[in-house]
Amino acid sequence: MAAEQQPQAASDPVPAGADLGEFFRKYDEAQLSLSPIDKAYRGIRDADYGRWDDPSEEAEIANHSLRQATAAALRDGFDPQRLSPDDALSHELFLAAAARADRLFPYRNHGYIFDQMNGAQSSGPAFLINIHRVADPAEAEAYVERIRGLGPWLDIQTAESAKRAAAGVQPPKWVYPYVISDIGNINRPDNAVLDDFAAKVGKLTVADAEKARLIAAAKAAWVESAGPAYDRLLAEMKRQQAVAPTDDGVWRLPDGKAYYEALLANYTTTDMTAEQIHNLGLSEVARIHGKMRAIMAKVGFKGTLQQFFEHLRTSPQYFHETREAYLADVDARVKAMEARLPQFFLTLPKAALQVKAVEAFREKSAGKAFYQSPSPDGSRPGTYYVNLYDLRDMSKTELEALAYHEGVPGHHLQRAVQTELEELPPFRRFGGVTAYTEGWGLYSEELGKDMGFYTDPYSDFGRLGMELWRACRLVVDTGIHDKRWSREQAIAYLKENTPNPDGDIEKAIERYIVYPGQATAYLIGKLKIMELRGRAQAALGDRFDYRTFHEVVLESGPVPLDILDRRVDRWIAKQKG
Repeated sequence: MAAEQQPQAASDPVPAGADLGEFFRKYDEAQLSLSPIDKAYRGIRDADYGRWDDPSEEAEIANHSLRQATAAALRDGFDPQRLSPDDALSHELFLAAAARADRLFPYRNHGYIFDQMNGAQSSGPAFLINIHRVADPAEAEAYVERIRGLGPWLDIQTAESAKRAAAGVQPPKWVYPYVISDIGNINRPDNAVLDDFAAKVGKLTVADAEKARLIAAAKAAWVESAGPAYDRLLAEMKRQQAVAPTDDGVWRLPDGKAYYEALLANYTTTDMTAEQIHNLGLSEVARIHGKMRAIMAKVGFKGTLQQFFEHLRTSPQYFHETREAYLADVDARVKAMEARLPQFFLTLPKAALQVKAVEAFREKSAGKAFYQSPSPDGSRPGTYYVNLYDLRDMSKTELEALAYHEGVPGHHLQRAVQTELEELPPFRRFGGVTAYTEGWGLYSEELGKDMGFYTDPYSDFGRLGMELWRACRLVVDTGIHDKRWSREQAIAYLKENTPNPDGDIEKAIERYIVYPGQATAYLIGKLKIMELRGRAQAALGDRFDYRTFHEVVLESGPVPLDILDRRVDRWIAKQKG
């Protein structure tokens, strides 16, 4: 985006007043003024609708300053002892989030600008295709403005990537072919962005001549701005590739050890050390292997657990032959689960769930599966994206657990309900805590068994395989970034200890390398939720009700694990009377 299009940076603290809700609303307005992208995700289409966020370090500093100044005003202006319980929780949550962000801020230049999972080379086109709506000619013009703005937006990030590489912060050499492939997939005359624009304009009720004018304007914006910027990015990626490091962990970065410790604390919301997380992973792997051997005996397989893994990896009957068959199977699982939800939940999502294959231009580099929250105005459903680039990476045995994790009762139920909690301040409705959100997703996989699913032992084995996968993450993430394991060592560990296909394993390890610490949050969060449920069941006996337990977990929106622990304890005490 051209410099004159950038939203003005604002870092003045939000003034404290008598009403905490108004205080947080003003903070949300100030934060949104810095992010046209966030506005679009919320369904806000205003004067910024044709713009991109300012990707400069100066803008990042301004956003951080706004958060920290607002936290200071919150501490000085509001006494939590005088607030309602829910306002006091909002007070505590905002200060906790600000503290986590402040701990990470010294390492703001340690992240990779472009890698196979993150980066404007693919996130920009994905945003235009999936988020930018075109309901009238003005919104089509805004789309054209964004295509033209892709050029300067990419250029700023290309320059920042070069700056970080010069300071010793760049991804390993094997990352670059993925990024280069993404660039080649999108930077062509018949690319997915222009196809999407033409399809959206084609649905407008305007004259054909106006449609043709808009489509021509989009093509010109690509040729004159976006395309040349992609060419410059490609040249920079090839230059960096020639000098890229071969070591994988962030231990090699400046202050890499402290950076990784800050990431672990941020993602897990605990003070667990890398060594403690690694050892927890090893013990969980051993526990889950034991449960797997019991199922292996049940189905009558003769051989070792590793031989059973190899059988599941290589036998065609465990994989769908077509994408359509896979998606139809997911649809059936989701519909069956949706029918069962009222027996286990009091609050259900209003937003619909759609299942969608990852777009072709990014499927080679994108993750296995992910979820996108619905817009609060109801204009966009929640979306479960499944990557069907290689069906041999998507085992039938895991399909059920994956659908429960990403769809219902996992991410869609939790995040849609969160978005629909209109009484909460915006930072709680639209924010997240990884250990809570991903812990809930993993908890939902096991909850499916409590709800009567996984009737096929192979599917139940797949559920255990998904849990095992998250246990192994604790081992390999800390192995890579703390114990200095190579990519190949981490891949070998997963091949020895999981039933997942080779392609799945390699893509996962590559994800953990460029996304340090994040993968440790899943099992740590899930174990906490299971611990709290067990505590409630033991304390309440026959009075325990899944629906009210789930309500107390979900009604707060995402919270750090220590706060969740205290909330459940207070609920148990109240239930006991």
